[in-house]
Amino acid sequence: MSKFYKKHILIILAATAVSISACKKDRSEIVEKKQIITDTKGIYMLCEGLMGNNNSAISYYDVATKTAVADYYKQVNGVSLGETANDLEQYGSKMYCVVAGIQGTKQSFLDIIDIKTCKSLKRIPFNSTTDGYIPRFVAFYKDKAYVSRYDGKVSRIDTASMAVDGEITLSEGLEQLAVANGKLYVCNSSHPYYQNGAKNKVSVIDLATFTKTKDIAVNNNPVRIQAADNGDLFVVCWNDYIINNNPSLDRISSATDTKIASYNYDLGAIAINGSTAYLSKDIYSSPDIKALNTTSGALGASLITDGQVINTIYGITINPFSKEVVVADANNYNNSEGLTYCFGTDGKVKFSFKTAGLPQHAVFNYNYKYE
Repeated sequence: MSKFYKKHILIILAATAVSISACKKDRSEIVEKKQIITDTKGIYMLCEGLMGNNNSAISYYDVATKTAVADYYKQVNGVSLGETANDLEQYGSKMYCVVAGIQGTKQSFLDIIDIKTCKSLKRIPFNSTTDGYIPRFVAFYKDKAYVSRYDGKVSRIDTASMAVDGEITLSEGLEQLAVANGKLYVCNSSHPYYQNGAKNKVSVIDLATFTKTKDIAVNNNPVRIQAADNGDLFVVCWNDYIINNNPSLDRISSATDTKIASYNYDLGAIAINGSTAYLSKDIYSSPDIKALNTTSGALGASLITDGQVINTIYGITINPFSKEVVVADANNYNNSEGLTYCFGTDGKVKFSFKTAGLPQHAVFNYNYKYE
């Protein structure tokens, strides 16, 4: 082998080593950078619309410009959201919108949406050949989304492939679900259309095996459930106006999977983030939003300290970053216009904006920096 050839081989090897070293350095730098929230860029507000009007929408408020678009979803996607949208939740870089539809029509689906743009990425239908399965709520655990359905099933969706990869049958009339201690807890309501429902149970699903382990008896008609950071779950049980049961807030321990307390509260919405919790109380008689102590179960002071009046409390969302509380006002069930108020931790309105009809749940669009 000539000296000239050896020299060129050494040069190539040295360059390759430098390239590999640089690649390793680049990868190391990318891995070490963290995405950190700096502030809230905007708020998406799911608006249910009036049943039968096919006028659900996602409104958007830009915090910096202080402007709102009532039907931002339609503006971005060129199509309406659908009939009776019921839940909007964030997971990673996407938000998941549950569009229930109404009984007797094929209008049921889960819309997976990019948070930065509000662009629909995929719609997963939940329909038979003649009817919708009426999906209701969505919850998440380890890159899986779980959707409750009125027909009695929970569907599992892989968040990467955006495809259904499993189902489990529980009981008709399933409502909200929540995750705690590696388990999924699902409300079995007493919806009058579904006569084969458990009506007064919270079903427990082990998420490692995706199998039901037990049913926990609670008050009649459990409809909402939220998990606190201490592992306890709080279940809102409504009066179903058939057997005329007294409403309550029931408490479940995820350590023992037993009901450990019941509070005589007449509630509408509930929102828990970590140990911060708020609920709407006595919504038809003397509506108020109260803090909830997730350790004792006791109600605290009212959220609102500046005298702001909420006409029709229809939803509460806690901003995980700022702990601000976003309250949806259905505006006396106005079909075309609702209101949303953002309260600071001091209980005073920071800003408000108009939405489409019957706003109910918020998702937050953040600004980030990288360190």
